[in-house]
Amino acid sequence: MLRILDVNLNRIGEGLRLLEDVTRFILNDPELSEQLKNMRHELLPKDRSLQKRLLKARRASEDVGAFLDVDSEAERTDTVSLVSANSRRVQQSLRVLEELAKVHGDDFGLDWDKFKHARFALYTLEQKIVLELLRHNKKEKVSGLYVIIDTQALRGRSELEVARQAIQGGARIIQLRDKLRPKGMLVPLARELKKLCAESDVLFIVNDYIDLAIDSDADGLHIGQEDLPFDTARKMLPGDKILGCSSATLEEAIKAEKEGADYIAVGSIYPTPSKSGTRLAGLKILRQVKKKVSVPVVAIGGINEDNITSVISSGADAVAVISAVLGADDVKEASQRLTKIINRGSAK
Repeated sequence: MLRILDVNLNRIGEGLRLLEDVTRFILNDPELSEQLKNMRHELLPKDRSLQKRLLKARRASEDVGAFLDVDSEAERTDTVSLVSANSRRVQQSLRVLEELAKVHGDDFGLDWDKFKHARFALYTLEQKIVLELLRHNKKEKVSGLYVIIDTQALRGRSELEVARQAIQGGARIIQLRDKLRPKGMLVPLARELKKLCAESDVLFIVNDYIDLAIDSDADGLHIGQEDLPFDTARKMLPGDKILGCSSATLEEAIKAEKEGADYIAVGSIYPTPSKSGTRLAGLKILRQVKKKVSVPVVAIGGINEDNITSVISSGADAVAVISAVLGADDVKEASQRLTKIINRGSAK
């Protein structure tokens, strides 16, 4: 009995510590980290006499199952699978202790109800951690060439084919922007673009329309200062989706990050014909924002082959373009040229 208690308490402590470290050092989430820390301290025995009895009962070298090969161990190829595996490990041990405590709880001062509540709490925590990790992984991919598929700039060409050529040319992010057609007409297009991007390991972002982003399972949503309120968008979006926000001033960028923005789009860097009435931010604001925020910074507005080097040297993690790619006869070639400049500048 003591050996069963010992091994399951050890699993709980080890598994919760890994989850705590992931939320603390990878996600930088103080709330989740604190919850896991409190759970770990609450579940592990504080009774010194019980600790001594458990230690004396330990027979690690005699454990017949200690070195059995488990096929699923090789499946932990990323942090998400690691979190899921350790969450299940803790949940299973909690269930073991819950059942044993119903029979032997009085002998060891164990409360089966405490283990049950902890198990159900961990189900929710696991979901939150996994969703945050998926969102974190997407945020980490915000870099390089960001191509906005604006239907008004396609010159009669297919959105899907233009996106495919841009991806072949090195685009890391594709955004769908359409202010003219009804959203119902955009649903099949958004779904096809999502499929294309997923096959190429490219992020797919929807501009403005949160319902379209959710329906198409887009990787994220991009909104402007006059669109859906930022905190509302963050609450409505699933936890694994990234949210980007346009900013023309340092104050707007800082506010967006505080409210949960996963990346900041600074612009317009240069005057642009793609969006009338846009405010000019310039390279100075871009540099200021890059110094003050910790999320990726996307430069947007009037960027082309002639000025993109200055944009990269000013700190932009990604460069969003419309005309520089969609205005070219050969979308793939235009994307390749911009990607080479970005890569060359980022390597310095």
